[in-house]
Amino acid sequence: MVDSYKDLGFLKKLQDKGVQIPCPESVEIGKDVSLDRISGDSVVIHSGCRIFGPDTLIMAGTELGYETPVTVDNCQIGRKVNLNGGYYCESVFLDSSSMGSGAQIRSACLLEEGASGAHNVGLKHTVLLPYVTLGSLINFCDCLMAGGTDEKNHSEVGSSYIHFNYSPNQDKATPSLIGDVARGVMMNQSPIFLGGQGGIIGPVMVEYGTVVAAGTIVRKDLLKPDTILLGHKPVPKTMPFRRGLYSNLKRIVRLNTIYMSNLIALRRWYLDVRCIFMKDDEMESMLYHGAVEKLDLAIKERIERLGAVAGLGGSPGMDDLAEKWQKMEDAFQQGFSRQGDLLTRRKFLEIIEKGVDRNGKNYLAVIKGLSREETEVGISWLQGIVDEINQSVWELLPGFSIS
Repeated sequence: MVDSYKDLGFLKKLQDKGVQIPCPESVEIGKDVSLDRISGDSVVIHSGCRIFGPDTLIMAGTELGYETPVTVDNCQIGRKVNLNGGYYCESVFLDSSSMGSGAQIRSACLLEEGASGAHNVGLKHTVLLPYVTLGSLINFCDCLMAGGTDEKNHSEVGSSYIHFNYSPNQDKATPSLIGDVARGVMMNQSPIFLGGQGGIIGPVMVEYGTVVAAGTIVRKDLLKPDTILLGHKPVPKTMPFRRGLYSNLKRIVRLNTIYMSNLIALRRWYLDVRCIFMKDDEMESMLYHGAVEKLDLAIKERIERLGAVAGLGGSPGMDDLAEKWQKMEDAFQQGFSRQGDLLTRRKFLEIIEKGVDRNGKNYLAVIKGLSREETEVGISWLQGIVDEINQSVWELLPGFSIS
Protein backbone atom coordinates (compact mmCIF):
# COMPACT_ATOMS: atom_id res chain seq x y z
CA MET A 1 0.00 0.00 0.00
CA VAL A 2 1.52 3.32 -1.08
CA ASP A 3 1.61 6.01 1.61
CA SER A 4 0.25 9.10 -0.11
CA TYR A 5 -0.85 12.59 0.77
CA LYS A 6 -4.48 12.83 1.79
CA ASP A 7 -4.59 16.61 1.97
CA LEU A 8 -3.91 19.23 -0.67
CA GLY A 9 -0.95 20.83 1.06
CA PHE A 10 1.76 19.26 -1.10
CA LEU A 11 -0.24 19.88 -4.26
CA LYS A 12 -0.63 23.51 -3.23
CA LYS A 13 3.15 23.77 -2.91
CA LEU A 14 3.51 22.35 -6.43
CA GLN A 15 1.00 24.87 -7.74
CA ASP A 16 2.86 27.66 -5.97
CA LYS A 17 6.01 26.53 -7.85
CA GLY A 18 4.11 26.93 -11.12
CA VAL A 19 2.95 23.35 -11.78
CA GLN A 20 -0.44 23.36 -13.50
CA ILE A 21 -2.86 20.97 -11.76
CA PRO A 22 -6.36 21.70 -13.12
CA CYS A 23 -8.10 19.29 -10.70
CA PRO A 24 -5.90 18.87 -7.62
CA GLU A 25 -8.59 16.97 -5.72
CA SER A 26 -8.15 14.02 -8.12
CA VAL A 27 -4.33 13.86 -8.05
CA GLU A 28 -2.47 11.55 -5.66
CA ILE A 29 1.13 12.20 -4.61
CA GLY A 30 3.18 9.71 -2.55
CA LYS A 31 4.68 11.02 0.67
CA ASP A 32 8.11 9.93 -0.54
CA VAL A 33 7.99 12.24 -3.58
CA SER A 34 10.39 15.19 -3.35
CA LEU A 35 9.13 18.67 -4.12
CA ASP A 36 12.60 19.61 -5.34
CA ARG A 37 12.51 16.90 -8.02
CA ILE A 38 9.46 18.35 -9.78
CA SER A 39 10.02 21.44 -11.93
CA GLY A 40 7.58 24.30 -11.72
CA ASP A 41 8.27 25.39 -15.29
CA SER A 42 5.33 24.55 -17.58
CA VAL A 43 4.67 21.15 -16.00
CA VAL A 44 1.06 19.97 -16.32
CA ILE A 45 -0.47 17.18 -14.23
CA HIS A 46 -4.00 16.32 -15.36
CA SER A 47 -6.88 14.74 -13.47
CA GLY A 48 -6.49 11.30 -11.95
CA CYS A 49 -2.70 11.15 -12.09
CA ARG A 50 -0.72 9.38 -9.36
CA ILE A 51 2.95 10.08 -8.68
CA PHE A 52 5.05 7.91 -6.38
CA GLY A 53 8.68 7.22 -5.51
CA PRO A 54 11.59 9.14 -3.96
CA ASP A 55 13.56 8.92 -7.22
CA THR A 56 10.82 10.36 -9.40
CA LEU A 57 11.99 13.36 -11.41
CA ILE A 58 9.80 15.58 -13.60
CA MET A 59 11.54 18.29 -15.60
CA ALA A 60 10.29 21.42 -17.34
CA GLY A 61 7.57 21.27 -19.99
CA THR A 62 6.40 17.75 -19.18
CA GLU A 63 2.70 16.94 -19.42
CA LEU A 64 1.13 13.94 -17.68
CA GLY A 65 -2.26 12.41 -18.34
CA TYR A 66 -3.68 14.50 -21.17
CA GLU A 67 -5.62 11.53 -22.63
CA THR A 68 -6.15 9.31 -19.58
CA PRO A 69 -4.73 9.22 -16.03
CA VAL A 70 -1.04 8.43 -15.58
CA THR A 71 0.73 6.58 -12.78
CA VAL A 72 4.43 7.41 -12.41
CA ASP A 73 6.51 5.31 -10.02
CA ASN A 74 10.20 6.15 -9.60
CA CYS A 75 10.73 7.40 -13.16
CA GLN A 76 13.09 10.13 -14.33
CA ILE A 77 11.37 12.32 -16.91
CA GLY A 78 13.20 14.93 -18.99
CA ARG A 79 12.02 18.11 -20.65
CA LYS A 80 8.90 18.39 -22.81
CA VAL A 81 7.94 14.75 -22.34
CA ASN A 82 4.32 13.75 -22.94
CA LEU A 83 3.06 10.69 -21.08
CA ASN A 84 -0.55 10.74 -22.13
CA GLY A 85 -1.89 7.80 -20.16
CA GLY A 86 -0.91 4.52 -18.53
CA TYR A 87 1.59 3.13 -16.04
CA TYR A 88 5.28 4.05 -15.94
CA CYS A 89 7.70 2.40 -13.51
CA GLU A 90 11.47 2.72 -12.94
CA SER A 91 12.20 3.99 -16.43
CA VAL A 92 13.78 7.07 -18.02
CA PHE A 93 12.33 9.38 -20.66
CA LEU A 94 14.71 11.86 -22.24
CA ASP A 95 13.65 15.18 -23.77
CA SER A 96 10.64 15.22 -26.12
CA SER A 97 9.91 11.51 -25.83
CA SER A 98 6.25 10.51 -25.59
CA MET A 99 3.80 7.68 -25.05
CA GLY A 100 0.07 7.40 -25.73
CA SER A 101 -2.68 6.23 -23.42
CA GLY A 102 -2.84 2.65 -22.20
CA ALA A 103 0.95 2.30 -22.03
CA GLN A 104 2.59 -0.06 -19.57
CA ILE A 105 6.26 0.86 -19.31
CA ARG A 106 7.93 -1.32 -16.70
CA SER A 107 11.41 -1.41 -15.22
CA ALA A 108 14.68 -0.50 -16.90
CA CYS A 109 13.32 1.14 -20.05
CA LEU A 110 15.23 4.03 -21.61
CA LEU A 111 13.57 6.20 -24.24
CA GLU A 112 16.00 8.69 -25.71
CA GLU A 113 15.18 12.02 -27.36
CA GLY A 114 12.09 11.99 -29.55
CA ALA A 115 11.41 8.27 -29.09
CA SER A 116 7.69 7.61 -28.97
CA GLY A 117 4.86 5.13 -28.83
CA ALA A 118 1.17 5.42 -29.62
CA HIS A 119 -1.57 3.83 -27.48
CA ASN A 120 -1.42 0.49 -25.68
CA VAL A 121 2.33 -0.12 -25.83
CA GLY A 122 4.02 -2.52 -23.41
CA LEU A 123 7.75 -2.23 -22.72
CA LYS A 124 10.18 -3.71 -20.18
CA HIS A 125 13.98 -3.64 -20.32
CA THR A 126 13.65 -1.83 -23.65
CA VAL A 127 16.02 0.79 -25.06
CA LEU A 128 14.88 3.09 -27.86
CA LEU A 129 17.52 5.39 -29.30
CA PRO A 130 16.53 8.84 -30.61
CA TYR A 131 13.41 9.14 -32.77
CA VAL A 132 12.51 5.44 -32.79
CA THR A 133 8.73 5.28 -33.14
CA LEU A 134 6.33 2.55 -32.04
CA GLY A 135 2.76 2.24 -33.30
CA SER A 136 -0.19 1.01 -31.25
CA LEU A 137 -1.00 -2.33 -29.61
CA ILE A 138 2.64 -3.33 -29.31
CA ASN A 139 4.56 -5.57 -26.90
CA PHE A 140 8.26 -4.86 -27.34
CA CYS A 141 10.14 -6.06 -24.25
CA ASP A 142 13.81 -7.07 -23.97
CA CYS A 143 15.21 -5.36 -27.03
CA LEU A 144 17.21 -2.36 -28.23
CA MET A 145 16.26 -0.45 -31.38
CA ALA A 146 18.12 2.30 -33.21
CA GLY A 147 18.26 3.84 -36.68
CA GLY A 148 17.27 6.99 -38.51
CA THR A 149 18.34 10.60 -38.34
CA ASP A 150 15.44 12.78 -37.21
CA GLU A 151 11.68 13.12 -36.68
CA LYS A 152 10.91 12.42 -40.34
CA ASN A 153 13.48 9.71 -41.00
CA HIS A 154 13.31 7.24 -38.14
CA SER A 155 13.10 3.55 -37.36
CA GLU A 156 9.53 2.44 -36.81
CA VAL A 157 7.53 -0.52 -35.54
CA GLY A 158 4.07 -0.97 -37.02
CA SER A 159 0.96 -1.49 -34.94
CA SER A 160 0.07 -4.89 -33.46
CA TYR A 161 3.70 -5.97 -33.31
CA ILE A 162 5.26 -8.26 -30.72
CA HIS A 163 8.75 -9.22 -29.72
CA PHE A 164 8.40 -12.84 -28.62
CA ASN A 165 10.70 -12.89 -25.59
CA TYR A 166 9.65 -16.05 -23.75
CA SER A 167 10.69 -19.45 -25.04
CA PRO A 168 9.03 -22.90 -24.73
CA ASN A 169 11.89 -23.73 -22.37
CA GLN A 170 10.52 -21.01 -20.08
CA ASP A 171 13.55 -18.75 -20.30
CA LYS A 172 14.01 -15.16 -21.40
CA ALA A 173 17.53 -15.36 -22.81
CA THR A 174 15.95 -13.81 -25.89
CA PRO A 175 17.04 -10.15 -26.31
CA SER A 176 17.01 -8.76 -29.84
CA LEU A 177 19.34 -6.12 -31.23
CA ILE A 178 17.59 -4.06 -33.89
CA GLY A 179 20.38 -1.90 -35.18
CA ASP A 180 23.29 -1.51 -32.77
CA VAL A 181 24.86 0.94 -30.35
CA ALA A 182 28.16 1.90 -31.99
CA ARG A 183 26.49 3.20 -35.15
CA GLY A 184 23.07 3.94 -33.71
CA VAL A 185 24.21 6.66 -31.30
CA MET A 186 25.62 8.61 -34.25
CA MET A 187 22.10 9.11 -35.65
CA ASN A 188 23.22 8.76 -39.27
CA GLN A 189 22.11 5.23 -40.17
CA SER A 190 19.28 4.11 -42.42
CA PRO A 191 16.05 3.49 -40.54
CA ILE A 192 14.62 0.05 -39.87
CA PHE A 193 10.95 -0.65 -40.53
CA LEU A 194 9.09 -3.53 -38.91
CA GLY A 195 5.69 -3.88 -40.56
CA GLY A 196 2.53 -4.11 -38.49
CA GLN A 197 0.84 -7.30 -37.32
CA GLY A 198 4.20 -9.02 -37.32
CA GLY A 199 6.77 -10.09 -34.80
CA ILE A 200 10.30 -11.09 -33.93
CA ILE A 201 11.16 -14.35 -32.22
CA GLY A 202 14.10 -13.39 -30.05
CA PRO A 203 16.99 -13.44 -29.99
CA VAL A 204 17.79 -11.98 -33.40
CA MET A 205 19.88 -9.20 -34.92
CA VAL A 206 18.54 -6.83 -37.55
CA GLU A 207 20.72 -4.63 -39.76
CA TYR A 208 20.08 -0.99 -40.65
CA GLY A 209 17.96 -0.35 -43.71
CA THR A 210 15.94 -3.53 -43.21
CA VAL A 211 12.25 -3.46 -44.14
CA VAL A 212 10.03 -6.26 -42.88
CA ALA A 213 6.69 -6.56 -44.65
CA ALA A 214 3.48 -6.39 -42.62
CA GLY A 215 2.34 -9.68 -41.16
CA THR A 216 5.81 -11.25 -41.23
CA ILE A 217 7.43 -13.11 -38.35
CA VAL A 218 11.22 -12.66 -38.18
CA ARG A 219 12.79 -15.94 -37.06
CA LYS A 220 16.39 -15.47 -38.19
CA ASP A 221 18.99 -12.70 -38.23
CA LEU A 222 18.63 -10.10 -40.99
CA LEU A 223 22.21 -8.95 -41.51
CA LYS A 224 22.21 -7.62 -45.07
CA PRO A 225 21.64 -3.85 -45.10
CA ASP A 226 18.92 -2.22 -47.17
CA THR A 227 16.90 -5.35 -47.85
CA ILE A 228 13.22 -6.22 -47.56
CA LEU A 229 11.77 -9.38 -46.04
CA LEU A 230 8.49 -10.13 -47.77
CA GLY A 231 7.49 -13.01 -45.57
CA HIS A 232 7.40 -16.72 -46.14
CA LYS A 233 4.89 -19.49 -46.31
CA PRO A 234 4.63 -21.49 -43.11
CA VAL A 235 5.51 -25.13 -43.51
CA PRO A 236 3.21 -27.41 -41.48
CA LYS A 237 5.50 -29.66 -39.53
CA THR A 238 5.56 -31.64 -36.33
CA MET A 239 8.60 -33.03 -34.57
CA PRO A 240 9.50 -34.36 -31.13
CA PHE A 241 9.91 -31.70 -28.44
CA ARG A 242 11.60 -32.16 -25.08
CA ARG A 243 11.43 -29.32 -22.63
CA GLY A 244 14.84 -28.13 -21.52
CA LEU A 245 16.64 -29.34 -24.64
CA TYR A 246 18.50 -26.52 -26.42
CA SER A 247 19.42 -27.28 -30.03
CA ASN A 248 20.73 -23.73 -30.58
CA LEU A 249 22.81 -23.13 -27.46
CA LYS A 250 25.73 -21.63 -29.36
CA ARG A 251 23.42 -19.08 -30.97
CA ILE A 252 21.82 -18.17 -27.63
CA VAL A 253 25.21 -17.55 -26.01
CA ARG A 254 26.49 -15.62 -29.01
CA LEU A 255 23.50 -13.28 -29.35
CA ASN A 256 23.15 -12.68 -25.63
CA THR A 257 26.83 -11.79 -25.45
CA ILE A 258 26.54 -9.34 -28.34
CA TYR A 259 23.45 -7.77 -26.80
CA MET A 260 25.11 -7.31 -23.39
CA SER A 261 28.29 -5.93 -24.90
CA ASN A 262 26.20 -3.36 -26.78
CA LEU A 263 24.45 -2.31 -23.57
CA ILE A 264 27.82 -1.96 -21.85
CA ALA A 265 29.08 0.15 -24.77
CA LEU A 266 25.99 2.37 -24.45
CA ARG A 267 26.73 2.72 -20.75
CA ARG A 268 30.26 3.82 -21.62
CA TRP A 269 28.77 6.33 -24.08
CA TYR A 270 26.79 7.81 -21.22
CA LEU A 271 29.78 7.88 -18.88
CA ASP A 272 32.12 9.56 -21.36
CA VAL A 273 29.94 11.49 -23.83
CA ARG A 274 26.40 11.99 -22.52
CA CYS A 275 27.73 13.28 -19.20
CA ILE A 276 29.11 16.34 -21.02
CA PHE A 277 25.54 17.37 -21.89
CA MET A 278 23.62 16.23 -18.81
CA LYS A 279 25.32 17.66 -15.75
CA ASP A 280 24.83 21.41 -16.02
CA ASP A 281 22.25 21.55 -13.23
CA GLU A 282 20.95 19.31 -10.47
CA MET A 283 17.93 18.02 -12.36
CA GLU A 284 19.95 17.18 -15.47
CA SER A 285 22.38 15.28 -13.26
CA MET A 286 19.49 13.32 -11.72
CA LEU A 287 18.23 12.44 -15.19
CA TYR A 288 21.70 11.34 -16.26
CA HIS A 289 22.22 9.12 -13.23
CA GLY A 290 18.76 7.65 -13.74
CA ALA A 291 19.68 6.65 -17.30
CA VAL A 292 22.93 4.99 -16.22
CA GLU A 293 21.08 3.17 -13.46
CA LYS A 294 18.54 1.80 -15.96
CA LEU A 295 21.34 0.51 -18.17
CA ASP A 296 22.88 -1.17 -15.13
CA LEU A 297 19.53 -2.84 -14.39
CA ALA A 298 19.12 -3.93 -18.01
CA ILE A 299 22.59 -5.50 -18.08
CA LYS A 300 21.98 -7.21 -14.73
CA GLU A 301 18.74 -8.67 -16.12
CA ARG A 302 20.47 -10.08 -19.17
CA ILE A 303 23.24 -11.64 -17.08
CA GLU A 304 20.66 -13.27 -14.83
CA ARG A 305 18.63 -14.59 -17.77
CA LEU A 306 21.64 -16.15 -19.49
CA GLY A 307 22.86 -17.45 -16.15
CA ALA A 308 19.55 -19.23 -15.67
CA VAL A 309 20.10 -21.06 -18.97
CA ALA A 310 23.65 -21.92 -17.90
CA GLY A 311 22.23 -23.55 -14.80
CA LEU A 312 20.15 -26.01 -16.80
CA GLY A 313 21.31 -29.37 -18.12
CA GLY A 314 20.34 -31.89 -20.72
CA SER A 315 21.60 -30.30 -23.93
CA PRO A 316 24.92 -30.68 -25.73
CA GLY A 317 27.33 -28.05 -24.41
CA MET A 318 25.32 -27.32 -21.28
CA ASP A 319 27.89 -28.82 -18.92
CA ASP A 320 30.65 -26.75 -20.50
CA LEU A 321 28.52 -23.61 -20.25
CA ALA A 322 27.66 -24.30 -16.60
CA GLU A 323 31.30 -24.96 -15.74
CA LYS A 324 32.47 -21.72 -17.36
CA TRP A 325 29.52 -19.54 -16.38
CA GLN A 326 31.12 -17.84 -13.36
CA LYS A 327 34.12 -16.80 -15.45
CA MET A 328 31.77 -15.60 -18.19
CA GLU A 329 29.81 -13.52 -15.70
CA ASP A 330 33.09 -12.08 -14.41
CA ALA A 331 34.00 -11.13 -17.99
CA PHE A 332 30.71 -9.23 -18.36
CA GLN A 333 31.27 -7.46 -15.04
CA GLN A 334 34.79 -6.53 -16.07
CA GLY A 335 33.31 -5.04 -19.22
CA PHE A 336 31.93 -2.18 -17.12
CA SER A 337 35.46 -0.84 -16.66
CA ARG A 338 36.50 -1.20 -20.31
CA GLN A 339 37.14 2.16 -21.98
CA GLY A 340 38.14 0.86 -25.40
CA ASP A 341 41.24 1.98 -27.25
CA LEU A 342 42.40 5.00 -25.26
CA LEU A 343 43.87 6.91 -28.21
CA THR A 344 40.69 6.49 -30.25
CA ARG A 345 38.59 7.46 -27.22
CA ARG A 346 40.66 10.58 -26.64
CA LYS A 347 40.46 11.56 -30.29
CA PHE A 348 36.68 11.21 -30.32
CA LEU A 349 36.21 13.14 -27.08
CA GLU A 350 38.28 15.96 -28.60
CA ILE A 351 35.93 15.88 -31.58
CA ILE A 352 32.97 16.18 -29.21
CA GLU A 353 34.59 19.11 -27.42
CA LYS A 354 34.96 20.94 -30.74
CA GLY A 355 31.32 20.17 -31.50
CA VAL A 356 30.31 21.72 -28.18
CA ASP A 357 32.33 24.83 -29.07
CA ARG A 358 30.33 25.11 -32.31
CA ASN A 359 26.85 24.16 -31.10
CA GLY A 360 26.87 24.58 -27.34
CA LYS A 361 25.75 21.79 -25.03
CA ASN A 362 22.99 20.66 -27.36
CA TYR A 363 23.46 16.90 -27.59
CA LEU A 364 21.43 16.34 -30.75
CA ALA A 365 23.00 19.30 -32.57
CA VAL A 366 26.52 18.23 -31.66
CA ILE A 367 26.12 14.58 -32.72
CA LYS A 368 24.24 15.44 -35.91
CA GLY A 369 26.88 18.04 -36.71
CA LEU A 370 29.67 15.46 -36.86
CA SER A 371 31.09 14.59 -40.25
CA ARG A 372 31.03 11.03 -41.51
CA GLU A 373 34.75 10.77 -40.83
CA GLU A 374 34.30 12.00 -37.27
CA THR A 375 31.51 9.54 -36.53
CA GLU A 376 33.71 6.72 -37.82
CA VAL A 377 36.16 7.50 -35.03
CA GLY A 378 33.39 7.15 -32.47
CA ILE A 379 32.06 3.99 -34.08
CA SER A 380 35.53 2.44 -34.01
CA TRP A 381 35.89 3.30 -30.33
CA LEU A 382 32.52 1.88 -29.24
CA GLN A 383 32.69 -1.17 -31.50
CA GLY A 384 36.10 -1.89 -30.05
CA ILE A 385 34.52 -2.13 -26.59
CA VAL A 386 31.85 -4.49 -27.96
CA ASP A 387 34.46 -6.67 -29.64
CA GLU A 388 36.70 -6.80 -26.55
CA ILE A 389 33.85 -8.00 -24.35
CA ASN A 390 32.64 -10.53 -26.91
CA GLN A 391 36.10 -11.99 -27.30
CA SER A 392 36.71 -12.19 -23.55
CA VAL A 393 33.52 -14.23 -23.14
CA TRP A 394 33.73 -16.44 -26.20
CA GLU A 395 37.32 -17.50 -25.62
CA LEU A 396 36.08 -19.21 -22.45
CA LEU A 397 34.05 -21.62 -24.60
CA PRO A 398 36.42 -22.94 -27.28
CA GLY A 399 34.26 -26.01 -27.68
CA PHE A 400 31.45 -23.82 -29.00
CA SER A 401 33.68 -22.61 -31.87
CA ILE A 402 32.09 -19.18 -31.58
CA SER A 403 33.56 -16.69 -34.00
